[in-house]
Amino acid sequence: MWNSTIALLVSSLYLVSVTFASEPNWPQFRGPSGQGYAVDAEIPLKFDEETNTSWKQSIPGLGWSTPVVWGDQIWVTTAVSLEETEPSLSLRAIGLEATSGKILHEIELFRLPNPEKIHDDNSYASPTPVIDEQNVYCHFGTFGTAAIERSTGKILWKNADLVIEHQGGPGSSPVGYKDLIILTCDGANEQYVTALDKKSGEIRWKTKRSAPLRENNITHRAFATPFLWSREGIDLLISPGADQVHAYDPATGEERWHVRYTGFSNVPAPVANETHVFVCTGFYETQLLAIRAEGRGDITETNIDWTYDRSVSTVPSPILIDDMVFTINPGGIVVCLRCETGEVLGKRRFIGAYSASPISANGKLYFCSEEGKISVINANPQMELVQVNRLEGRIKASPAVAGKALYLRTDTHLYRIENQ
Repeated sequence: MWNSTIALLVSSLYLVSVTFASEPNWPQFRGPSGQGYAVDAEIPLKFDEETNTSWKQSIPGLGWSTPVVWGDQIWVTTAVSLEETEPSLSLRAIGLEATSGKILHEIELFRLPNPEKIHDDNSYASPTPVIDEQNVYCHFGTFGTAAIERSTGKILWKNADLVIEHQGGPGSSPVGYKDLIILTCDGANEQYVTALDKKSGEIRWKTKRSAPLRENNITHRAFATPFLWSREGIDLLISPGADQVHAYDPATGEERWHVRYTGFSNVPAPVANETHVFVCTGFYETQLLAIRAEGRGDITETNIDWTYDRSVSTVPSPILIDDMVFTINPGGIVVCLRCETGEVLGKRRFIGAYSASPISANGKLYFCSEEGKISVINANPQMELVQVNRLEGRIKASPAVAGKALYLRTDTHLYRIENQ
């Protein structure tokens, strides 16, 4: 009875911690919680190009960043190829009216003459912006970061000093923390996490990765977005990198602990419940780690409670539902594991390729394939298929939810989808 009571209390506390995800804003990659939750959002199960589609707006250029939403504004980033004497790219922020899809602002933030080659699966505008009640903060990795006043489209500041060798293009999205914008810079030449002042764009702190790396600098790169986690009154920034994941104080950049593994080119964002952080280790020895998030220093030998190494994702982020963690790998294999033990509770396979991270809404999970197929399943070990939807174009950007609307971005358009 005592164990059951404690388990119920922990579960209740965890649910309370994520219920704010039903707010009408989607301020960053994976939403308010950073874990893909849209708990009370009454978004449609069934939709297509016409059914339950309120509007469809063409977006110039190419970008795989998730749309962010605040009030009646949506913002995305994109990279537009320009026809000039030499090849060049215009890195832009686009602001839209949420109710109509009308483009309100299209702002060039950076111009790249002779842009360096990136990975074919990536874009020059893959990091998702951060938005708040006043501004939107756009990050293009080594190509620069900028702040825009939402109401006017005025550029407030730019910072192009964080130059690293992505060797594949930008991938890590920024996260907002109080008056800071936190950026992850895991390049082949340098590996650090840094925080910029929201008002000025100046560096407030910068922390280098502390664990040793392998000799080949190709294995030094990573592209994961960190996760802000509040536990027992303490805020932690859980930040995966090549061969290591760190917990930092987001206010100061001080390292609290780290875990070592063998993996690089990490893309999935971590997730967490009340007791564990779940981290995908990237390419090479691909594993899902369940880390008991406590202690100081190197906790590799003491705090990894279980590992799983079959069909683990190297691109889409995992998602937690109750006592289960779901992952989908780029080949479409979905695995449901028990959070406490790593026991496999269920598996299924979708046809297609998968890059976007899933979302959860009203007991359902939404998975978007690169071919434009959106599969909806029940969030349980059986993972019954509820609905398959299709849109034109390719989908690599993760979905966003605000209020009762689902926002999906393809390679050519942004959609607002809601029950009609």
